[in-house]
Amino acid sequence: MESIGYLATLLIGLSLGLIGSGGTILALPIIVYLFGIKEMQTATHYSMFVVGSTAFIGAFRKYQEKLVDIKTAIFFLIPSIISLSLTRKIILPLLPDILLKWNQFELTKDIFLLLLFAMVMLISSISMIKNAQQKDVDCFAKIPDANAHHLQTTFIAIAVGILTALLGAGGGFLIIPALTLLKEHCMRRAVGTSLIIITVNSIIGFLSDASMQIDWLFLLPFTGIAILGMLIGIKLSDKIPGEKLKKLFGITVLILGLFIIIKELFL
Repeated sequence: MESIGYLATLLIGLSLGLIGSGGTILALPIIVYLFGIKEMQTATHYSMFVVGSTAFIGAFRKYQEKLVDIKTAIFFLIPSIISLSLTRKIILPLLPDILLKWNQFELTKDIFLLLLFAMVMLISSISMIKNAQQKDVDCFAKIPDANAHHLQTTFIAIAVGILTALLGAGGGFLIIPALTLLKEHCMRRAVGTSLIIITVNSIIGFLSDASMQIDWLFLLPFTGIAILGMLIGIKLSDKIPGEKLKKLFGITVLILGLFIIIKELFL
């Protein structure tokens, strides 16, 4: 199962390299189901390290291409980091181990978080499929306004921080629409700015649990393979049309989300 897991890990980086988003949402189910790390606080802790390290490679590349809005990223990061820290340090430890018990059914904290993650996967997949054919605009034709719709952006940033803390996911499916619709970013600059936000959020979330024991013999090779996938994806990105890949990846994420719901509730 682990050999399949390492092969699947390539998809995390490949997706980020090829279409600029989506791959980070695969990290948690790969860690939980293919590597058998069932304790969700540990699994999300590992996921944040992998997500942050892999997103950093893409963010650096986008920065070199002048497709990162640092000012917008800072405005987004401040509320998201606050909500991430509060959720990770206060809300998550307060959740009881058993949230609901009915006859023979027990809704544990770990199952609840997996089901919540599956719902995020379904929403993310629908967004990817819906926007697969969306045409981008000229990224240098208009300078985006970092101060536009500040209140709405703050609420979305808070939600991203909570999701990162609870699920170890980057939240790109929330960040990118916020940047394109509220800040009027082109898609490529939205992706680049999103990768910066995901990188910082994930690494801070990981460091906030620095006292946890870490299996570096697992985590470093896992992360290295994801980064390798990112580098391969970057090389292939100019040769393979992103529209078809985004739709295919969206369908894959949709199937995985449904699998998690069925497995945790009925199997």
